[in-house]
Amino acid sequence: MSTSSTASVSTHILDTSVGRPAPGVAVRLSARAGRDAAWQALGGSATDADGRCKDLPALPEGITHVRLDFVVEPYLTQKQADAQQDAPANRDSGAVFFPEVVVTFAVEPGEHYHVPLLLNPFGYSVYRGS
Repeated sequence: MSTSSTASVSTHILDTSVGRPAPGVAVRLSARAGRDAAWQALGGSATDADGRCKDLPALPEGITHVRLDFVVEPYLTQKQADAQQDAPANRDSGAVFFPEVVVTFAVEPGEHYHVPLLLNPFGYSVYRGS
């Protein structure tokens, strides 16, 4: 929850290749106070059955930039393994093209930032949601 002196962040992941949430994806949250400041790891969470991270750590006061690191490789690897059982002749080598998706954005105190990740095996998109 944001206060007048802090921002807050939430996220969720939708797997657009199947039109469903992506459960079990680790998400790490880092922040910094200023463009030239060092990144501070704040902790993380994992997406639930609805693809949402409901327990990301709160942002400390003075934060100006946030980084979400989505560790998508285990999710996509499992998805590829499941698909290979159904159609092995139509699958790639098994390598995941995007093992991680890192999203960095600026924040202002008092604002809430919901940053959804739309994911598929060969692309992704993010946006500021509500």
